[in-house]
Amino acid sequence: MPDPIGPRADLFVEGARTTLLLTLISGAFGLGVGALVGLARTSHLWLLRVPASLFIWVIRGTPLLVQLLFVYNALPAILESVGLNVQLNEFSSAVLALALNVGAYNAEVIRAGLQAVPRGQNEAARSLGLSGTQTMVTVVMPQALRIVTPPLVNNMVALLKDSSLASSISLLELTLAGSRVSSETFLPIPVLTTVAAVYLTLTTVMTLFTDQLERRLKVVSR
Repeated sequence: MPDPIGPRADLFVEGARTTLLLTLISGAFGLGVGALVGLARTSHLWLLRVPASLFIWVIRGTPLLVQLLFVYNALPAILESVGLNVQLNEFSSAVLALALNVGAYNAEVIRAGLQAVPRGQNEAARSLGLSGTQTMVTVVMPQALRIVTPPLVNNMVALLKDSSLASSISLLELTLAGSRVSSETFLPIPVLTTVAAVYLTLTTVMTLFTDQLERRLKVVSR
């Protein structure tokens, strides 16, 4: 490729790899966080429901950039003050912040999906002798999964783009790689165009993959 992209292609490849890895890892953890918090939000026990609601309120009410900076700069000091010597590098800090952030949004999606399943399904399962756990696992959750798949996909695509904020804590992902090349070459147009094209490619591939997953779920439901 022509200058300034070609001579620095390795930097772009490394940045894109970090961006994709960051999205996949934080997305997986965020899905787990969302499932646990979403289930807690639908619980009849206030000891589970109130902390889950507080977590969602705090995460959704503060900017992701502030959360990244807090996890990277403040969290290690807080843990050290209580006797825990935990060191977080740039990548682990970004994973933790992004996972908690997307987890809060996933929790609301999952809560809405669980509540969208008709109550009669629950009552019918209980009348057949299924326990509350069996009803949730075998009746409610499979139906809720088909409901929540599209918004969860949107959250993953948004997470990929939000991962660009990890450049604020000096993590060499795609945006920071482009920023460095732009600063070195004073050619922002081709550099930022390339960065945008890579992001567009990644989001398109992710969307196509998840579209296939959504179609498969619809086929199974029939």
